[in-house]
Amino acid sequence: MTTSGETQPRRRVRLILLLPLFFFVALAAIFLLRLESNVDPEAIPSALVGKPAPPFDLPPLRGVSRTGLKRADLDGGLSVVNVFASWCGPCRLEHPQLMALSRDDRIRLVGINYKDTEANARKFLGELGDPFAAIGVDPKGRTGIDWGVYGVPETFIVDADGIVRYKYIGPISPEALESVVKPEIDKLLAGGKD
Repeated sequence: MTTSGETQPRRRVRLILLLPLFFFVALAAIFLLRLESNVDPEAIPSALVGKPAPPFDLPPLRGVSRTGLKRADLDGGLSVVNVFASWCGPCRLEHPQLMALSRDDRIRLVGINYKDTEANARKFLGELGDPFAAIGVDPKGRTGIDWGVYGVPETFIVDADGIVRYKYIGPISPEALESVVKPEIDKLLAGGKD
């Protein structure tokens, strides 16, 4: 014969034992809902897209860029802002695509040198070429935080009004340049906003 005092602890033990099962079922349901949704799992949303570029005023990369880079430099034309660093292997891989993009007279390609030393950045650009019309140095990464940078490289397309219209995360491959980045540029130059 069991007393009601013994029944309570047994129920608690059963509930505690069932708790991982409930947690697993809830987690499985979340994964299933995400899997069944039409959301691209590779897409990382940017809080900046559709909003003005954040205010910043960065000094130049001495010995390479005559001017630094500030928010006002993005007004008046279509700008492509590339966040890069010499220590970033993928930045080296995407560099030929940036060199090609720099020859497009319809845009202004600028760079933010992220958490780098100036000597290493100069060496990097000296070896691979300098595609940038201007480079701002962000040694502590504060401007990168304001831009919502997850990691380098990242590339933003900013319209003539200073509104961030597109964000590309990761290195721009030759395929991505032709199938993603250039079409976004063409769309914005044709007057598209979204």
